[in-house]
Amino acid sequence: MQIRDITTTQVETVLVLQGGGSLGAYECGVYKAFERHGIEFDIIAGTSIGAVNAAIIVGSRDKSSANTLEKFWYSLAEHITPSFFVDNIRSIFSSMVASLYGNKNVFEPIWVYPASLFNFYSVFSNYTRMPPHLYDAKPLQDTLTKFVDFDKINEQYRKGVTSASISAEESKRVAPRLIMTSTDIQRSESVTFDSDHMEVDAAHVIACTGFPFYGLAWTRIDDLYLWDGSLLSNTPLREVIDVSPKNHKRVYIVNLFPKNQRELPSNMFDIWHRARDIIHTDKTDHNIRMSKVISRYLTVMRQMHDLLNNVNIDESMKDILFEIEKEYHKLATQRGAIIEEITKIEREEDVHYIFEDADFSIATIQKLIKQGEEDAETALQQKKKS
Repeated sequence: MQIRDITTTQVETVLVLQGGGSLGAYECGVYKAFERHGIEFDIIAGTSIGAVNAAIIVGSRDKSSANTLEKFWYSLAEHITPSFFVDNIRSIFSSMVASLYGNKNVFEPIWVYPASLFNFYSVFSNYTRMPPHLYDAKPLQDTLTKFVDFDKINEQYRKGVTSASISAEESKRVAPRLIMTSTDIQRSESVTFDSDHMEVDAAHVIACTGFPFYGLAWTRIDDLYLWDGSLLSNTPLREVIDVSPKNHKRVYIVNLFPKNQRELPSNMFDIWHRARDIIHTDKTDHNIRMSKVISRYLTVMRQMHDLLNNVNIDESMKDILFEIEKEYHKLATQRGAIIEEITKIEREEDVHYIFEDADFSIATIQKLIKQGEEDAETALQQKKKS
């Protein structure tokens, strides 16, 4: 018996995009392949640069979200770093350019402001009232307004999609549901922005990208001070299930950080690199295992439920069984999503280097987009054969 027989539960197709700085260009290539194959998503979720990519895909001003996303990434590319450098040298050089001068469409260093010396001093001291960070993300907020139509993202919420009074015609989507995650600095809790239950703007996207270890500023929204969502989870599948617990899921995950590496680190930079990969790599296997366990439990519950319905029950037991019946239906319709299918596109590395996620050179951006596109094609072909 299939678990779907329990109810007429809908199946949602979900894309989960990780954070990873400039490695987000790989996700652009992956999405190009998805769009070419006509794969449509009900939910697109992301954190950090994954949240930026997700917002651009959902709110694309162009009919082709893949085209919009690719234009965005080429707008971030810097042309100072020589393209003939080998990968690891190119990443070091490009990351140095970014650390000194920022990226005109993503972040700017605080020392570009008039009170530059005081700003820089404030990063390492509490004797001034200047911001305690190295970089400001205002350029990214301005860039997002060029590529993202937030009215399109928010249309479903403005319709009152959760209202029982709207018709099926009115509830038709113009864009997928957008889910982005950030981290509450003071409570160490995940904060989720869901376009079905709130109006999303550029500030919410920025709130998902403030990575403290790179000196990026936090964002204040209402009474919350928010950092990058990857501090708690770089693969926000759990958050998707939390906000959409009733529908089964077909999930696509883009893993920017290699899960497996045969070679042991040979120096301190390699150690930091491998440790970062482990911290940020996909850790959703537990969610998938629990989904399968829940599926088996519900199948057994359905069988027991059907068996009891075909047995003559003593009058004294009817009230008890009535309560069991109510609890059964509650569990059967609000059980937590079953992951029916999962497809992972995993970025691999020929050379390991610590600064790869801060390399915005045009050569690297082009290489990552191409690699993501090729890896997605391979994954989709393998899926067809299986």
